[in-house]
Amino acid sequence: MKNFILQNKITIILTFIILILLVSLFATCFGMEDYQSLDFSLGIVNTEYLNMRSGAGINFTSIDVLNKNEYVRIFAKIGDWYIVQNDENQIGTAHQKYITPTSEQKAAATNTEVVEEVSDFNLTDDEKELLSLINAERNKNNLSNLEIDEALQNVARLKAQDLVQNNYFSHVSPTYGTPFDMLKNNGVSYKTASENIAGNSSISAAVTSWLNSDSHKENILSNDYNYTGIAVVDSIAYGKIIVELFVGR
Repeated sequence: MKNFILQNKITIILTFIILILLVSLFATCFGMEDYQSLDFSLGIVNTEYLNMRSGAGINFTSIDVLNKNEYVRIFAKIGDWYIVQNDENQIGTAHQKYITPTSEQKAAATNTEVVEEVSDFNLTDDEKELLSLINAERNKNNLSNLEIDEALQNVARLKAQDLVQNNYFSHVSPTYGTPFDMLKNNGVSYKTASENIAGNSSISAAVTSWLNSDSHKENILSNDYNYTGIAVVDSIAYGKIIVELFVGR
């Protein structure tokens, strides 16, 4: 037996080392230390920006950036980290310090308040969809929402109606001139301004088209703008004529 051990000393040592490494690996990758079920399933982000990570710790990579007041689904807790799901159905973790547990009823009430605030400007369903898609895209890029400005909204609708009635597709109106002329003549003050127009049968397709155009995308994702006016009007030629004005103050 002694001779066997001496003859196979190196093999035994290597085998022992491999066993230690395997035990360590399984403990790290598959351990369930501090796993807790929870009596709530919804939370709201309470900090400006929050990294949603691929694992329970700051050494794991960020797979999304959550914004303040964004709701997330919470499944369980590992140590100080919640296992969460974002609105794009990605699963990750976020530190419990930066998420406040809340209820489904509170979330529904908050969403209702937002819809009511938007509807004060008499937005159509198409216009609400456009505003939602634009602000969602800005949120993905850590930008604040654009707010509807009533005077700007009126100019956007004036331009959209003009595009349909006079059967043209241009930033320069034969009736009202440039977008800047229209803003000035309708008493809209601004430091910076721009305009996106589209002709499409679908709101989401129109936004996708804008995002595939450098100049239109730049308007959508510009930090210089904080107010918007939007209009969607039915068109025989395009299905829908879409106008969005951007203003910074």
